[in-house]
Amino acid sequence: MVKVVAMYGHPEDKQAFDAHYFDKHIPLTEKIPGLKEVKVSKYDKDPMGNPSRYYIICEMYYDNMDELKSGLSSDEGRASAKDAMSLSGKSVTFMVGEDADG
Repeated sequence: MVKVVAMYGHPEDKQAFDAHYFDKHIPLTEKIPGLKEVKVSKYDKDPMGNPSRYYIICEMYYDNMDELKSGLSSDEGRASAKDAMSLSGKSVTFMVGEDADG
């Protein structure tokens, strides 16, 4: 299993961000070929009660790296990436990882 993680910083207008993210971006992302599952978590504070670094972390799961590459290079993948950048600008960080537990 391969996972793409998108970590979004805190937006200035959380209500507007949420409306776009959940009503437009997630449905767009869910159309990416090969995408098996999407999990979204919202954060406000860290375990010590301090403001969290990230507001939303989205995990997107694929069966393998080939499925991921194919999905991201598809029209739907490019549309999702473009929307993510227009939504968040420089406040989003992406990572890709593979299962380490076999």
